[in-house]
Amino acid sequence: MPLNYQNQLSVLKDILSEHQSDCCGTVSECEQMERLAKSMLANAQTKEEVKKTLENIYYYSQTGKGSSELNQYIQTNQANLTQWMDDLHTLS
Repeated sequence: MPLNYQNQLSVLKDILSEHQSDCCGTVSECEQMERLAKSMLANAQTKEEVKKTLENIYYYSQTGKGSSELNQYIQTNQANLTQWMDDLHTLS
């Protein structure tokens, strides 16, 4: 059963929150965030103001899954993760 928009948003927030709080993650989490962001960007329900944040998360996920030092990459992006979490809570 496919996830609806609110479920996708919830899962995306959960993974971002884990990356933010734990400063570590997995390639499969990056792949899942990439799929979620791509799906949400294609959804007509997605507000215009959220799209830039989703694009940034998509890029972060793509780069992260190819990183040889994923945990270091996540650590380097802590400020971005905080901003994206704020954006998703505010704009969604």
